[in-house]
Amino acid sequence: MAIFSNQASLSYSGGVTNSNVVTGELLEVLEISKTSVGETYEAGGIVTYAIQLINTGSTNLTGLTVTDNLGAYLYEDQLLVPLVYIEDTLRYFVNGILQNTPVVTATGGLTVTGLTVPPQGNASLLYQARVNDFAPLAADSAIVNTATVTGQNVCPPLSATDTVAVAESPLLTIAKSMFPSEVAQGDTLTYTFVIQNRGNTPAAAAAAVSVTDTFDPLLTDIAVTVNGQTAAVTTDYTYDETTGAFVTVPGQIAIPAATFSRNTDGSMAVTPGMTTVQVTGMVQPDCQIP
Repeated sequence: MAIFSNQASLSYSGGVTNSNVVTGELLEVLEISKTSVGETYEAGGIVTYAIQLINTGSTNLTGLTVTDNLGAYLYEDQLLVPLVYIEDTLRYFVNGILQNTPVVTATGGLTVTGLTVPPQGNASLLYQARVNDFAPLAADSAIVNTATVTGQNVCPPLSATDTVAVAESPLLTIAKSMFPSEVAQGDTLTYTFVIQNRGNTPAAAAAAVSVTDTFDPLLTDIAVTVNGQTAAVTTDYTYDETTGAFVTVPGQIAIPAATFSRNTDGSMAVTPGMTTVQVTGMVQPDCQIP
């Protein structure tokens, strides 16, 4: 809402006299709000947005256009867009009733045209966008998303902003390899477990990371290292030579957070944090090699 004022002047016989100042208030009959369903995002994830238009006036507002910049931001003079509209996800409601899908354009952002908001009524847009490679992923990052409505009776344009923070958590994967790939009874066999963290926070003791495996063939006299440092039986891991059950004590393995940088095109480059666990033992002579 805006306050306006003006004053008249009267000229006569070479002189000028001014009137009193009158003040009024220009009421905005259209309101816009924008919210996300969910408070955080992650790499490759989906964010659902809702835009609501409310008409408090007595006139039918037609021919409205809503644009969404999908979080566009400047990085070293490059305009980067961290979200991509997911085709055919837009739903348009008027006073809670689903309408035919309006015209949707999704090039460098999202534009929806031909919207109507009835007097004393509302219109809503629901749609989804996917997080792409231009979304910032480091801790404390966020996508700030702005929607704007324009139209013949909307002057100036109205905007609403929503902020979604990046999820701050570890994102772990594990890969296992063995050497050698062919063994005989009594040979030495080494299993290597590489744990990678693509998340923006480390997997520390509170994450209770634990590696479990059941070795077949059974191993005896095993030695365990974590990032090249000797691990202690009972304190760091347990192993049952009769069943082959191997378990690292939860919380004893830590995996550092990933580090993030930018490629020349502004997209995110992720270097995972990594921890390596190695288990070396002798293939038990009494076991049967498949």
